[in-house]
Amino acid sequence: MSKDYLVNMTMGQVLERNARNYPTEDALIYPNRDRRYTWGSLNDEVDRLARALLAIGVKKDDRIAIWATNVPQWLTTLYASAKIGAILVTVNTHYRKAEIEYLLKQSESNYLFLMDSFRGFSYVGALNEIAPEVAATPLGQEIKSEALPFLKKVVYLGDVAPGGMMAYEDLLKKAEGVPQERLREIADGLHYDDIINMQYTSGTTGFPKGAMLTHQNIVTNGYWIGYHQGFRQKDRVCLPVPLFHCFGLVLGAMAALNHASAMVVLDIYSALDILVNVQKERCTALYGVPTMFITLLEQKSFSTFDLKTLRTGIMAGSPCPIKTMSETIERMYMKDITICYGMTETSPVVSQTTKDDDIEKKTSTVGRAMPGVELRIVDPETWVELPDGEIGEVIVKGYVNMRGYYNLPEATAEIMDKDGWIHTGDLGKFDEDKYLIITGRWKDMIIRAGENIYPTEVEEAIRHMPGVSDVAVVAVPSKLHGEELGAFIIPDKKGQEITVRQVKAYLRPLIAGYKIPRFVTSVDAFPLTASGKIQKFKLREMAAELWSTAKKMTPAAD
Repeated sequence: MSKDYLVNMTMGQVLERNARNYPTEDALIYPNRDRRYTWGSLNDEVDRLARALLAIGVKKDDRIAIWATNVPQWLTTLYASAKIGAILVTVNTHYRKAEIEYLLKQSESNYLFLMDSFRGFSYVGALNEIAPEVAATPLGQEIKSEALPFLKKVVYLGDVAPGGMMAYEDLLKKAEGVPQERLREIADGLHYDDIINMQYTSGTTGFPKGAMLTHQNIVTNGYWIGYHQGFRQKDRVCLPVPLFHCFGLVLGAMAALNHASAMVVLDIYSALDILVNVQKERCTALYGVPTMFITLLEQKSFSTFDLKTLRTGIMAGSPCPIKTMSETIERMYMKDITICYGMTETSPVVSQTTKDDDIEKKTSTVGRAMPGVELRIVDPETWVELPDGEIGEVIVKGYVNMRGYYNLPEATAEIMDKDGWIHTGDLGKFDEDKYLIITGRWKDMIIRAGENIYPTEVEEAIRHMPGVSDVAVVAVPSKLHGEELGAFIIPDKKGQEITVRQVKAYLRPLIAGYKIPRFVTSVDAFPLTASGKIQKFKLREMAAELWSTAKKMTPAAD
């Protein structure tokens, strides 16, 4: 296979190319912080930070963890660490004390960049509880912590740094001691196959694992993600999604970087804030999960905003209801919107629709394989490849595959086989045009009286029901049938109740009787990960408690 699909550049080289070609064009905009960079000024700031990192002792392959929302220092830290070959470790902003301690220890992070607090939880306080030695360390000296033995220095992303921490602005001043030639020498010695990013999986089903990703992984993936949206230098991409997640970092920042498109970065998600800044900054692209777009469309003031500059973007994270997609295209003018599918371990996107695909492909599939990516559907037990139209496990091979989980060889072997295929754990099939259709998680498959039921199929049928905004279907333990189906439904209108009788009446003509949920409840929202994915394991726990009678008796007859 030809390797023409590869970018073969480091992240720093792409940034420098943009600075040469578009020095005065917008690159990075923080509308809520009144901070703007052109590609020229951004590259200058990144070089300054890279030199400062060298000044405090950061070396190639050192790990720099960043625990912060989408603050201005986030992307400069990403680019600067990549320019010197350090590895940026992304930290979920929702982590608490035990989780951050685990991550810093497991990743063997040498440096930590952190903000003060988020949503009432003190990051600084949590770190001082874990490692009280930080506060007692004289400024400039290395931290010696029993709990975090690899941690050397902490950089505070704020004005007045707490004890033992260095303020970000003070760090920048250290750049004066390192000449630009020294940075150039180091940057020129890097290779695009070097590991420069560790993205930790969400950890919804166990301890998070750090996927080791290279320049090539995320730079090339970003290129094709932007290509399928038709990105150009004049595009302006609104990013309200978190940068710690691959959605913000790769689908967003790497796609924009590759095409020199401007990024309009929002600190945290706010529907009104998104509408205000899409209009103010004349954004042409917008990213989000389906629930975000639903919330935007339901804003009472929605019609007062001029969104006509929008044309494309990405909706990902969960299946998109056709009603939401239709309204996004019609009312938000996003006719070129695309759908992506992948996982952290695959950099992440392995398939994507294009701006030219019709609404059916954008709502019923997750597109075709990305250039340079092989996708197969195999029997989950035997790994035998299945013909188009048959459901099996999705496996992936190509430049997108991670190098492995950091310091977890056994976990790596569980997901990546000896032939280099990553086993996603997702069930899917190919349609007649080789578009991939995801039918659910292998572990989410429901077995009712010996019949295999894929929740995604049932969810898609219920989404077309009048009055339904979104739905999630999970297994309910049943004494009679082993498992039954339970549906959590978000109605169009708050306070509205959608009953099991209504759902059964609607579904009977559409799908087989054994696939129809025996239990239904209306909810205001689903439990979500920080990146907007539905936490089905929590819904399963709720279902087992809510419908506990299913363990003892037969559900009510149809």
